[in-house]
Amino acid sequence: MADRSSAPLPLQLRPSRLDRAAFIARFGDLYESSPWIAEAAWDLGLGPEADNLDGLATRLAAVLDAADEDRQLEVIRAHPDLAGKAALAGALTDDSLKEQAGAGLDQCTPEELARFTRLNEAYQARFAFPFVIAVKGKDRHAILAAFEDRLDNSPEEERRTAIDQIHRIARLRLESRVAEYAQ
Repeated sequence: MADRSSAPLPLQLRPSRLDRAAFIARFGDLYESSPWIAEAAWDLGLGPEADNLDGLATRLAAVLDAADEDRQLEVIRAHPDLAGKAALAGALTDDSLKEQAGAGLDQCTPEELARFTRLNEAYQARFAFPFVIAVKGKDRHAILAAFEDRLDNSPEEERRTAIDQIHRIARLRLESRVAEYAQ
């Protein structure tokens, strides 16, 4: 498949052609439970430069990057623990459910589930927010290894890493949405 990053988005997804309500309906869920990012991007203005995947992803990411630390922490905290209580209770967003299942987190052995629980608790105790990683293309073993490695980060380094991962998740969700409309 050709790189669609700079190709125009399908007409139904082009921000310059959408009113505010339609834009938020299409893109408000890219950042987990944080439609304010799409709202703010719209309010700042989205012209033809945002009508491709790269342009839109960059504009949305800039909103979160410009937010103060408290607002960024709200976005990080909107993410569920990996293989955590929300997953076990079936309380994940559709996107999170698909992403975690795609990485095999719904197939953890009891030992792996116990390890995720221990790491989620240690991570929360150290950073006061959940571990966030773009799981697409990773299996549960790679995720567990990254989990352990990142526990050694400083709080500031880990907040920045979490934001970078959130941008990656939003980008992957946007790519998926574009692919759905392109079919």
